[in-house]
Amino acid sequence: MNLHRPRIVDLEEAAHNTKRGGDLRALLTPTAVGATSGFMGLATIDPGDRIGEHYHPHSEEFVYVVAGRMEVDLDGETHSIGVDQGLLIPPFVRHRFRNVGDTEARMVFHLGPLAPTPQEGHVDTEETGTVDQGPPERTGALS
Repeated sequence: MNLHRPRIVDLEEAAHNTKRGGDLRALLTPTAVGATSGFMGLATIDPGDRIGEHYHPHSEEFVYVVAGRMEVDLDGETHSIGVDQGLLIPPFVRHRFRNVGDTEARMVFHLGPLAPTPQEGHVDTEETGTVDQGPPERTGALS
C-alpha cells in the first residue's frame, strides 16, 4: 500500500543550509515528500570552500559528483573524487569534502535509513564558524 504520492521538488523549493560550509539543499525529505527511508539533496561547494568534518551514526551516505573536482577525507585519509564518480560512506565514518578545483562543485547526496530524529542523524566533529541552521531540511508542509 502506497502511503504517499510521487512528488517533484524544484531546487528553489529547498532551503539553503550553509552551517557546515558549502550549501546543502535537501530536496526529498520526510517533511517535503513524506520519505520514510532516507533523504536526498544537492550540495554545492565554491572553489576553496569545504563541508566540515562530520559523521552519521544511523545512516549510510551515498554521494554522486555531477560537477567539479574535490577531495574527501574519510576517517583522516584523503581521496580525490570528481565528475561521474560515486562514493558510499558507511555509518560512523568521519568525512569532509573540499573543492580543490577552479569551478563550483556539485554533488547529489542521499542518506538512509533515517535517524530516530533529525538531530541524532548528524554529528559535527569540527567547527565551521557559521550560524546554526539546524539539519538540512526543506521548509514547508508536505504537499
